[in-house]
Amino acid sequence: MGPMSDQIEVSGVVAASPAKVYAAWLSSAGHTAMTGAAAEATYQAGGRFHAWDGYITGQNLELLPNRRIVQSWRTTEFAEGDPDSRLEILLEPEGSGTRITFRHTNIPAGQGAGYEKGWREFYLAPMAIHFGAPAAPAPHAPKKPATTAAAAKKPAAKKPAAKKPAAKKPAKKTAAKKPAANKPAKKPAAKKPAKKAPAKRRR
Repeated sequence: MGPMSDQIEVSGVVAASPAKVYAAWLSSAGHTAMTGAAAEATYQAGGRFHAWDGYITGQNLELLPNRRIVQSWRTTEFAEGDPDSRLEILLEPEGSGTRITFRHTNIPAGQGAGYEKGWREFYLAPMAIHFGAPAAPAPHAPKKPATTAAAAKKPAAKKPAAKKPAAKKPAKKTAAKKPAANKPAKKPAAKKPAKKAPAKRRR
């Protein structure tokens, strides 16, 4: 490992035996199937490989069947003068599956974080889908108050209808009594002076 280089370690578990994962990694068809990208691989030590449509190239350095694979490894992002990085893949039984650990060293300085993310997104994630991931207990979600179907079906309580004031029937119009016209008071008949009988003339 050079003085100016990065190193990372990433691991995950898949629901397959170490032998199955080992065979898939070193098989062209198996590597392609588990990553979803074209690859050419070989079981021979010293044999060369490429993966992810030629983005990754390298060579098998050490092969310990079903337990360990060591490869030289580089991508098209390495500068021409950068030496190959070193990838060690460890396969350990864990429960009914396999823990896969990627120890990646001698990465060009500053690129380690990007490749750490890449191992998770472009290898561990698709491999977990391909082989199946071990069942994990579902996190306990906070319980919501149970609502029964019956309760859900109940119509909203109807508000009592506001009683409209009974319409008042128009009162019968009583003929308005007209004030009696002030008839001029009858003038007392002027008393005519009684006519005196003419006095009888004396003979």
